[in-house]
Amino acid sequence: MRRMEFKMERQGLLAPGDVLPVTEGKLPGAYYYTLGKAYAMSANYRVGERLKSTEGKVIGIKETPKGYFVTVEFEE
Repeated sequence: MRRMEFKMERQGLLAPGDVLPVTEGKLPGAYYYTLGKAYAMSANYRVGERLKSTEGKVIGIKETPKGYFVTVEFEE
């Protein structure tokens, strides 16, 4: 299992247990991931850290002073 954190701007878009597709975006030398229909975005990952799964399950949402962070688990 692999866990990744995504930043979500608005509350109430997702709930623990939701299974959502993940879309990969490419930057020069890095990749980033979008959860669902642009509900949340990941940080940038190097080529060696590239995600192989196409969907993941939301296992937690936490609120911080910097916003909402969604933890997603992938079958890898």
